[in-house]
Amino acid sequence: MKNVLSALFLMLCTLAASAQAPAKKTVSFLLHAPGLPDSAQVYITGNAPELGSWNPGKVKMERLEDDSWQKEIVLHEPMLLEYKYTLGSWEREAADSTGKPLSNFTVNVESTLQVKNLVTNWRSGGTKKTAAGGVTGQLVYHEQLGKGTVIPARDLVVWLPPSYAQDKKKHYPVLYLHDGQNLFDPNTSSFGVDWRVDETADSLIRAGAMQPIIIVGINNTEDRMQEYVPGEKGTAYMDFVVNTVKPFIDSTYRTKPAAKYTSTGGSSAGGTISFMLAWQHPDVFSKAICMSPAFKIQDIDYVDDVLTYKGRKKPLYFYIDNGGVELEQQLQPGIDEMLQALRQKGYREGKDYRWVKDEKAKHFESAWGKRMPQALQLLYPAK
Repeated sequence: MKNVLSALFLMLCTLAASAQAPAKKTVSFLLHAPGLPDSAQVYITGNAPELGSWNPGKVKMERLEDDSWQKEIVLHEPMLLEYKYTLGSWEREAADSTGKPLSNFTVNVESTLQVKNLVTNWRSGGTKKTAAGGVTGQLVYHEQLGKGTVIPARDLVVWLPPSYAQDKKKHYPVLYLHDGQNLFDPNTSSFGVDWRVDETADSLIRAGAMQPIIIVGINNTEDRMQEYVPGEKGTAYMDFVVNTVKPFIDSTYRTKPAAKYTSTGGSSAGGTISFMLAWQHPDVFSKAICMSPAFKIQDIDYVDDVLTYKGRKKPLYFYIDNGGVELEQQLQPGIDEMLQALRQKGYREGKDYRWVKDEKAKHFESAWGKRMPQALQLLYPAK
């Protein structure tokens, strides 16, 4: 009888665990891409680790016999997937008939399903050099900073304000932005669309609408999603920014190195790491731009870190925003919780932080670029 009861108890525990475990959701992608050579390899990438976390050459698709490709992934919870197809790099991503990159494909995954897409055009390698737009002002490139650190070395791109070359005695505040490839030049942007930070800052400074500043773009790597959120690599990335990037910039350019003149910013996970950098290093950063940040979603939760903090109120100012379409809707609950956490810690809207909602905006470079003028003027108001 004892053995029977033990077996029954184990069976009930197994059933209970099965009932509590979230049902797995299989997503099958079927892409029809006529005209590709037999040697072509197609990849799928997107906003989930199972899709390579936007690495354009990580997740291969399997070729079928009829110019079609397939890939199956398994998700453990519902989510809105955003994804693209490439031939291994962003210079060879799916495009329309004019060569312009296609917008992100999206699918709301709540159960097992199959997704079918058609792609008939791809960007050529040369498209990267002919993307619309260009660079305004002076950019300086620094290659492979951080060799020998825990995380991969990466390039920096530095934008200098209009007066930098003329006034040799003037020193400037500095804004450190993540995803550096996407900030200034559509030719280097992951999606062929940049934030136009150079045009925005140049026009605002020349109009006297903001202070002149130096802007540092820190390029991302294949480890972007791990480096921009809480965890071992996130901690290593923050150490890299604080102890490698900032000292290099302060020793190379005429900066105002004090925390009150130093800010950081980014979007999506880049908005998360920007908040983290300011929160954990208020002696280095006094302000942060957090656009469409992932504060609490899936395995990410930085709200609890703020709530459990017991020390004195930190001298910080946050610009936080979000759109209202697709992925932005999934990010909103976590943003709401973070705003509430800040209020609990004594931060007041309008004084210590600014919250902006753009109901019609998607989770994309052009949307963040559109909101950048307001962010820059709030952080660096004209004197």
